Parts: sequence; structure tokens; C-alpha cells
Amino acid sequence: MTGYFWQGYKVRLRPTQPSDWEDWRRESSDSDGIRLMEWGIQLPVDDFNVREMSEKYDHFKDDYRKMFAIETYSNQLAGLINLNTIDYKNGTFSFGLGTNRAYRNQGYASEAVRIILRYGFHELRLQKCNSSCVDINEPSIKLHRKLGFREEGLRRRVIYMNGRYYDNLLFGITKEEFDENDRIYISNQEA
Repeated sequence: MTGYFWQGYKVRLRPTQPSDWEDWRRESSDSDGIRLMEWGIQLPVDDFNVREMSEKYDHFKDDYRKMFAIETYSNQLAGLINLNTIDYKNGTFSFGLGTNRAYRNQGYASEAVRIILRYGFHELRLQKCNSSCVDINEPSIKLHRKLGFREEGLRRRVIYMNGRYYDNLLFGITKEEFDENDRIYISNQEA
């Protein structure tokens, strides 16, 4: 493993920066990806809206979520990931993830999530990560399973988009489950 906490084998996490807005603008035209992530179609955005969003997340200014840019080793923005819904009393948290089209299905997203999970479990002393996705989001379902999340249930017909209702799949992973999965992942990477 690398010596820098915010870096994995393929990606590093860094603060978002205002210059990321151009990539965010380009990715805002990915209606299918946004539909699965946001559970609906967003209204059209202009450069001002995208720049404003980029500035909002710059340098971790947002108290609700800590947004990170996912960057490849060739300094390309591969997506965004955030740590959110932290409940220190109960030791739980969640994350949000969006991977740019050109970087999907290449392991960048799973590595970014691993870094966020390590941070939540090993630096913030949280004990469980809760997550969910719409039941037709096959890439997200595969990602959760690959990372060792367990399917904990579903909320039936709670997401309306594209003219019909969908279920929301609920996932969770404890610190101990993550540690075991991560140990295997690291040993496979270093073999």
C-alpha cells in the first residue's frame, strides 16, 4: 500500500477545486448516470450553476458532506465521492459516489470507496456504513457486493422516475466486515 492515506493503487482523493467545474459540466449531460445516482432527471444546468456547485464543495466548506475529487495518477478527474450522514452517537455514516463515464468499470470507484471507508472506520471511529441504491442500478449493486456490503433489505416502490416506481435496496457494512474484505483486497493487490 502507498504511504499516503488518501491514495490507493489507482486513484488518490483530493479536495475539489473550482477548476473541476468544466469536468462537472461535461458530466452533467450524462442523464442515465445522473438518474441512477439522483433518482431522477436533473433540470438543465448552465455554467453559473455548475461553477457555484464547484465552489460550494471547494475545501470542504459544506458541513453536511465532505466532497472529494477522485483523481487518477495522470491527474484526470475520474469522479466525485463524499462522506455524509455522519452520526457520531451511533457510529454510522454513508457515502455518495459519481464516476465519470470514461472511468467506469475500471476499479476507480471501488478504490475511492475503500479510502472513504478506511477514513470513516479508522480515523473517525465509526462502526458501520449504511448505503442504498435504486434496484436497477446494477453497477452500484456490484460495487457494494465487491466491497463486502451486505444487503439488509429494501424499501418498496419509494423511487419514482422514468414513468414508474422502483425499490430502494439497503446495504450495510461494519468495520469488522470491511477490515476482513480490505485485508484480502490488499493482499491480492500486493501479490
